Amino acid sequence: MSLKIKQATAEDASFLAQMILQSSRAGKKKGLFDVLFGTDNDTEVLEKLQKLTQTQAKSHCHYKNFLIAQMDGKSVGSLCSYEPRIATKEAFEEALKEIGCGDEIQKPLEVVYECSFNTSKSRLMFDFMEELEGFIDVGVLKALMQKSLLTARLKGYSIVQTVIEIGSLEAELFYKRLGFEIVDKKECDAYREIFGRAGVMLLAMEF
Repeated sequence: MSLKIKQATAEDASFLAQMILQSSRAGKKKGLFDVLFGTDNDTEVLEKLQKLTQTQAKSHCHYKNFLIAQMDGKSVGSLCSYEPRIATKEAFEEALKEIGCGDEIQKPLEVVYECSFNTSKSRLMFDFMEELEGFIDVGVLKALMQKSLLTARLKGYSIVQTVIEIGSLEAELFYKRLGFEIVDKKECDAYREIFGRAGVMLLAMEF
């Protein structure tokens, strides 16, 4: 099987939506986008996520931030890497409004922002690092990360960070295997109430 890493395009919106949803749920019944969109109907959530990857506002969910891994022509994994100085909270809110979200997004976003870290704008962020079932442990995510870090070095970055939920044991073990270390934790009652997880952890890696 031949593995190829490519830059995502607008035509990949359907696959990216699938990976974003899989990542945001992370084994839970409800993820961030189920809450923001007010539904856990997969079809509806995926439709909105497809639109979110193609908005004029360049949020972290925009397709241009993604690399896709393909095996024998089939998309099997994704990695979003973005610069916090560009993909800001404001850009995310603007993108959500573009796809028809209204004031209902404010409360859950406040909870997420309250239970977040003041990450340095001089560091690269990873998100939505996912692969399809059946392709685990065949080097998909490692290849995506290596390609992303190669580009990041050319832009002058030397540290990459990611945020995962406390209790996401598989994700934590995976990132640690890749060389990430936990640098901060934040527990929030409001976050636990909505998402069923105690809070979030910040992981970082020098490269």
